[in-house]
Amino acid sequence: MNETYVEWMVKRKAPTYMVILRFVLIILTVFFVMAGLIFVPAMLIGIAFGVAAYFVNLNTNLEYEYLYVDKELTVDKVMAKSRRKRVAVFDVGKMEILAPVKSWHLDNYKNRQDKRVDYSSGEEKQPDKRYVFFYDGQKQVIIEPNLELVKAIAMAAPRKVFTD
Repeated sequence: MNETYVEWMVKRKAPTYMVILRFVLIILTVFFVMAGLIFVPAMLIGIAFGVAAYFVNLNTNLEYEYLYVDKELTVDKVMAKSRRKRVAVFDVGKMEILAPVKSWHLDNYKNRQDKRVDYSSGEEKQPDKRYVFFYDGQKQVIIEPNLELVKAIAMAAPRKVFTD
């Protein structure tokens, strides 16, 4: 049995407007719950704001987990370190190319109108560690793998992986 196993997690940067929205919802929740002690219908509004704050919190504290096992890359979304949801499963055999975001190897692919999904941290760091792969002629997927994950995928498909 020759299986390769690599696991990597990347924290997603929350957009500024979502952080502000979470803060405003928490303040509104506290205000309406306190007002609900005097005026009962305000308590219901406070509970509604609390539920909204919970779901906004889940979607602002995101991490993506990449799991590579035997020619299959699985991407899971971990919400607020408490809930996990499988987002996508990619077969390395159907992958067309894997290269850094600003690689010259992607020049032939830049005019394609594929659906674009981003499972990276969402920010451009220096140096940029994000990679792009085109999957099955339908998707353009952005990930932020570590070097070990890139090497594992390169072992399975050496002609499709570029590290520039």
